[in-house]
Amino acid sequence: MKFSSRLPHEFHPNSLSLLLDAKRRKGVPVLDLTESNPTRAGIVYPEGFLSALADPLAAFYEPEPFGLPAARELIAREYGAASMERVVITASTSEAYSWIFKLLCDPGDEVLVPRPSYPLFEYLAALESVVVRHYGLFYDHGSWCIDFHTIERSLNDRTRAIVVVNPNNPTGHFIAAHEWQTLTALCVERGIAIISDEVFRDYALSPHADTGGANGALTFTLHGLSKAVGLPQMKLAWMIVNGLEDMRRLEMIADTYLSAGTPVQCALPTLLALREPVQRQTLKRLRENLEFLRASGLRTLHVEAGWYAIVAHSHGDDFAEQLLRERDVLVQPGYFYDFEDSGYLILSLLTRPDVFHEGVKNLRQALGV
Repeated sequence: MKFSSRLPHEFHPNSLSLLLDAKRRKGVPVLDLTESNPTRAGIVYPEGFLSALADPLAAFYEPEPFGLPAARELIAREYGAASMERVVITASTSEAYSWIFKLLCDPGDEVLVPRPSYPLFEYLAALESVVVRHYGLFYDHGSWCIDFHTIERSLNDRTRAIVVVNPNNPTGHFIAAHEWQTLTALCVERGIAIISDEVFRDYALSPHADTGGANGALTFTLHGLSKAVGLPQMKLAWMIVNGLEDMRRLEMIADTYLSAGTPVQCALPTLLALREPVQRQTLKRLRENLEFLRASGLRTLHVEAGWYAIVAHSHGDDFAEQLLRERDVLVQPGYFYDFEDSGYLILSLLTRPDVFHEGVKNLRQALGV
């Protein structure tokens, strides 16, 4: 049987996953410092909110390609869209990426994505027969910056979009105002779109100035319930589209899939009302875990926002595996996120405090701190 070349020919779990599976089969308790699922991290959701999914209006099907008008109007008001016509509802931000790639790219066209960053881009692009090229982020004097030289080197006639993650996952930095200006000018000059993934924007861990965005360029700004309300299972996200005069091509794509469910769209006012209690709890957890980590003596990189922290070390590529094997502590190695240097570990600040504290103590001992 022949399968699509867009999919891997073979599937081999990495050695860290194999070790974790072996420990769990044996019933070994593991201190999991990678937990990023808010529904399993001890976040308390107000009682009764699920009843909004039983709205009688959800019994009627209205096939709206961009989503129900009432839901789009609410998103436009809450997230600064010029009008509901600029709002497109999807089932997830991953689906939003796939629609944007369909809109902008022919097979073999290219998109630029940051490195380090979330590793899902490679898979999303491959499934659309789109080629990923990377541009660099570098850490200098306590802050992350875009390496525009690597963007310039990666651009060619087949480049269709540049992805920015703001704030980035896992580095947790916001794009600076001067970087937005440079990026916008470059994209306008070259006729390239900007895809701005802002799902962690609500989780600032320290005061910061709003650095704006890509005014003037064709821009797709992504957000959704998964992070905004800590409800990934609700499967509702959205993009805000600026600079696209003719929305009919995107509407054709959306009309082909009609993927967002009616009940969750009807429940959106109730679900968005959960932002304050959910985000308050989440931010408290993130800040307290980050404070504990910084006080531990481990060398951590500066983080401005998001759910993750980065610990630097000098123990080689297999240290995360060694930590799990010898101390039953699970962290993610930097190479999971395309760090070029092996000396980084990624920890989820969303982890339950008791697990986080014990895991960090074990990590300190392993590093001799």
